Amino acid sequence: MTRLDKVVTVLALILLGSLATTRMADGEVPSSADFAACNAAAPHTVKAGTVSPTMADHARADRARGGALATNSPDFPGTVIESADPQIHGMEAEGAKNASYQAAYRACMRRKGF
Repeated sequence: MTRLDKVVTVLALILLGSLATTRMADGEVPSSADFAACNAAAPHTVKAGTVSPTMADHARADRARGGALATNSPDFPGTVIESADPQIHGMEAEGAKNASYQAAYRACMRRKGF
């Protein structure tokens, strides 16, 4: 491989990397359908035992049990979690009281690209 070929290859990789990064930073916003789908899937995932809650999940669950995270929203029936974190925002308040539910909801939102 000549030096010119190496330079072209490196430039092509840089271009592809920047395009991939730009796509990831588009900042899509989850919809109410995304929230509903993940709230429906989370109990099944918890029951299957395929999630591992983090310390942050446990801390949020403690705060949710104290009522610190929940809010009523005109967009959703019932009480939901409002958060700047798209992997937590829209979670049902009752589910948020369970750290495993939070881990399942976050995993679902992550699979959806949030």
